[in-house]
This record gives sequence, C-alpha cells and structure tokens, in this order.
Amino acid sequence: MRLLHTMLRVTDLERSIAFYCGVLNMCLLRQQDFPDGRFTLAFVGYGAEAEHSVIELTHNWDVAEYQMGTAFGHLAIETDDIVMTCDAVRAKGGVVVREPGPMKHGSTVIAFVEDPDGYKIEFIQK
Repeated sequence: MRLLHTMLRVTDLERSIAFYCGVLNMCLLRQQDFPDGRFTLAFVGYGAEAEHSVIELTHNWDVAEYQMGTAFGHLAIETDDIVMTCDAVRAKGGVVVREPGPMKHGSTVIAFVEDPDGYKIEFIQK
C-alpha cells in the first residue's frame, strides 16, 4: 500500500494553487471540474502521483468558508535549508507563523507556515 494524497477543502482554488505552486514550489499535476457536483479538484505536489504523495485541493463552488475543526494538525515538508525556505516563502508573500528553531522538548529544527485557508504546513530541516 502507498499513501496517495491528502485532501484539503479550499475557499478560493486559484489562490490556493498560487500558494502551493508559487510559494511552496509544487507543480499543478491535474485539475478537473465536476459541474454536476459543483466542485473542482486540483492535485499539486513535488512529483508525479505514480511515485509521490500529493495534495488534493477541493473547491466546492457554493461554499464560502469552512470550519477548521480541532482534529487536523498540519502537513509536513522536509527541506535542506529551513531558514532559506522560510525567507523564500516570505519573499513570495507567504506567512511564517513559527520561525525556524528546535521543536519543544526535542532537537529537530522546524518552522510553520500557513496557507490562504489557515492550514498549517510544517517545514522540517533535513
């Protein structure tokens, strides 16, 4: 078995694609409208779905906002240079909500950014 994708509901698909592709440097792998269901799916990631886990961005056409809930935590992305990655996110208009540094009660260096819908993305220093 293999983890295929994680689905996130987004309020503005183009804004989310701009964030994941323009700020986090993912690629838009595929996108499809489902008019009868009034939703669009866009898949983004760092490589082809056949070899990599990806993110499914789901835009329900008639929904203006979602309740975030308390069960979901975050997505995690490994990076070779966490400081440079956070600087690049800021330079592209992204928001760093936790600066790089050791995790509480540990030594792993982490940082957090937030996507346009408020989902947290953790960067982990390789």
